Amino acid sequence: MELYEIFKKHPVICTDSRNCPEGSLFFALKGDNFDANAFALSALEKGCAYAVIDDKQYAVDERFILVNNVLETLQDLARQHRRQLGTTIIGITGTNGKTTTKELIAATLKQKYRIHFTEGNLNNHIGVPLTLLQLTPEHELAVVEMGANHPGEIKVLADIAQPDYGIITNVGKAHLEGFGSFEGVMRTKGELYDYIYKSGGKIFLNTGNAFLCSMSKKAKFISPDRILSYELGNNLKGHVSVGKTLSCNPLLHLKCQNKESEFEIRTQLIGTYNAENVLSAATIGTHFGVSNELIKKGLEEYIPRNNRSQLTISEHNKIIADAYNANPTSMHAAILNFAQMDVPEKTLILGDMLELGKQSADEHQKIADLVKDKGFSSVYLVGKSFQATKSNFKKFADIGALIAEIRENPLQNKFILVKGSHGIHLEKILELI
Repeated sequence: MELYEIFKKHPVICTDSRNCPEGSLFFALKGDNFDANAFALSALEKGCAYAVIDDKQYAVDERFILVNNVLETLQDLARQHRRQLGTTIIGITGTNGKTTTKELIAATLKQKYRIHFTEGNLNNHIGVPLTLLQLTPEHELAVVEMGANHPGEIKVLADIAQPDYGIITNVGKAHLEGFGSFEGVMRTKGELYDYIYKSGGKIFLNTGNAFLCSMSKKAKFISPDRILSYELGNNLKGHVSVGKTLSCNPLLHLKCQNKESEFEIRTQLIGTYNAENVLSAATIGTHFGVSNELIKKGLEEYIPRNNRSQLTISEHNKIIADAYNANPTSMHAAILNFAQMDVPEKTLILGDMLELGKQSADEHQKIADLVKDKGFSSVYLVGKSFQATKSNFKKFADIGALIAEIRENPLQNKFILVKGSHGIHLEKILELI
């Protein structure tokens, strides 16, 4: 029986032999330190109906489906399913804000449509196919997030997801170790534009971002009927929508305008840097016929999760938790936004920005200099890269050292920004402050 026919009868995909829903389809993926072929029989015993493997020594009976490459088979199956259903798909990538923007878009579109969107940050060569394989005929729209840390990755993901629309939130300095340079970042993120152009789709373009405009032109997007534009500003001419930040102290409040009317959105997001993310979601909602009333409802009800631009109030402090990810671009924006906030007793807890390669020392020094220039005095720097900077701030080799310090000298009555790469584990400090 063809694999797709088996999938239609067993549409739940399992990749973890420890969690095997009854009747699911197990894919024995390989990692750097594991080979799930060895766990295929266990997966079947726990409830899976079939196991897709690529090592014939484990093929004991007809329940084992032997293929040349399990990962490629998973991707091919997702591609086939996507074609079969024909769901309208919006592909999203970018250096910063893509997960938040994806969720904002979903919060907007679900006010009118039955939608599916990427869970969490399952945005890689495994996550994208798994997202697509969760599509059902009931879904009218899907928002698929695509991440990358090496050249060519967005091209691969776009070929699997085959989006009808594309949006790039922004481009910045991240994963420089993999991309080699900022230009490498632009080329890779621009692969989404390349796919959309060749496939005849349309892009949502922030015309206020010179880098994105340059990338769209390079991808040959010139015809205005294939560009759905938006930007922060007052002039609606030629745009689907425009917007303006009204306040952010600490929650973002902005005004949006489209052909229907002008309206305000009081978000539950921290940071003026989120204004473009909110506006992009409003723009996409407008294009797909969501009323301004429902756009406003969806965006105002959205609550950030997973330590992304999240305001929490503890027993002792007010905390902006933005500890899921960090790179020079997002770190710079977060610090500037924090500096502009009219709140007392500001404290910074900053963790290393990872995967910057040869540029790491220089980029960390720039951040330390920025913190000094903005007049912050209560500052905790965590990680070996920040530890090596020339600055007089408190420095800690790792999260353990910081935890020991905070336990001995608790922070109280502070307004605290916590920002760093996920690998530094700054989230462990949140329960202490």
